[in-house]
Order: sequence, then C-alpha cells, then structure tokens
Amino acid sequence: MGEIRVVLVEDHDLTRVGLRTALQQENNIQVVGEAANAKSGFEILKQTQPDIAIIDIGLPDMDGIELTQKFKQYISHGGVRETKVLILTMHDNDDAVMGAFAAGADSYSVKDVSIDKLKDAIYTTFEGNAWIDPVIARTVLKQAKKKPPEIPVSNDIRTVTINAVEPEYQEFLESCPLTERELEVLELIVAGRSNAEIAEKLYITVGTVKTHVRNILNKLCADDRTQAAVRALRSGLVG
Repeated sequence: MGEIRVVLVEDHDLTRVGLRTALQQENNIQVVGEAANAKSGFEILKQTQPDIAIIDIGLPDMDGIELTQKFKQYISHGGVRETKVLILTMHDNDDAVMGAFAAGADSYSVKDVSIDKLKDAIYTTFEGNAWIDPVIARTVLKQAKKKPPEIPVSNDIRTVTINAVEPEYQEFLESCPLTERELEVLELIVAGRSNAEIAEKLYITVGTVKTHVRNILNKLCADDRTQAAVRALRSGLVG
C-alpha cells in the first residue's frame, strides 16, 4: 500500500492537532493539509487533492454536509482527481448522525472513535470500501420506518424480501430479493470487511464472496461496494 494523503477539516484546535499528531505516527499516512473551517478546507482540498478528506460535520461557516456536497460536485465536474470523504459526527445527536449519512460521503464515523478504529476507517475507505461506524448504522436503522421483512420459501431456497424505506429501493428489492447468504455478505460489506475477511468469517472461498458481491451490486443497482453499503443502510436492509 502506498502512502495515504489526508486532509483534516476540523474547527476544534485541540481535536485537529490531536488527530494530526496521532495520524502522522502511522508510516502509511501523511497529513498534507488542515483547516479550521469549510471555506479554507475547500480551498486546501482543491490544492492538495488528497486521498482522504476527514471532515467534521459541525463546522462554523458551512457544515460538513454542505462542504462534502460542494466538494463532491467539484470533483464530478473534473476539478480534481477523486478524493474520498470520511465524515465525523457526534454520536449523541441523532440529527447530526442522519445529516452525516445524507451527506454523500464515502465513510462515516463518530467523533469520539478510538484512533485505531479511525486508522482502520482510513485504510478501508482508501481501499474503496465503505466504513460505517456501528453507532451511525444503528441510528440510521432506528430512524428508518419499515415493515417487518417477509420471508417467502420456494424450491428450498430461502430469500428475504425487504420493504424499503424509499420507493425506488423497494422496487428493485421486490423484483430481486436478496438471499440470506447475500444479506450476510452485505452486512459485512457495511462493516467494512474485505473479501478475504468475509470469506474467513463465513467459511467460504474468496471466489464465492466475489460472486455474492457481484450479485448484491446487481440487485441493488450499485456501482461499487460503497454505494451498496449506503443503499443497504438507507433502505433498512441490514441491522
């Protein structure tokens, strides 16, 4: 793995300095820029083009949601190369958690996460997988209004039909329900596990995991694992 270039956008000086100091002790992580507000953060992100932007949701001039959306739009218009966004939010505020999840970031973490878990989140996000803190996942699922799942049995193959929160999710899930094994794999994708870790956890081969992942992406109409994880949480597929 090459060096991961990180930018910190955090208004609390002590928190930002603490994060920078801790991350710089990691050989594979380099903090290439930092900012105390969204305006400065946006300019630094454009200038440095890091691999990962760690953005606090509670910025003073523009919240982390708006900054993330603005920067993602800038990237999509060809402004800079792809930068993945890891949002930080307070775990004791449901509105902040839901706001973070709606921001369109690549990964989501509570702000008081341990430094080891934050490093795991950075590595997982860098590898192209979603890292979603269990606290955030639980809050999103708690807020989601959905009916209990229906489990039809046909030809000895059990599948799970999910009544999704949003109509577009419900439509594709009703047409292509996930199998129980696919749901198990999906839960581990949401947890940020690699194919090798999923294979070890479920006692199956990596090749079989790749097949399940491909099927999951097709059924969720997702382009990648990150998008699948986000859709899984927003539709109430995992819990």
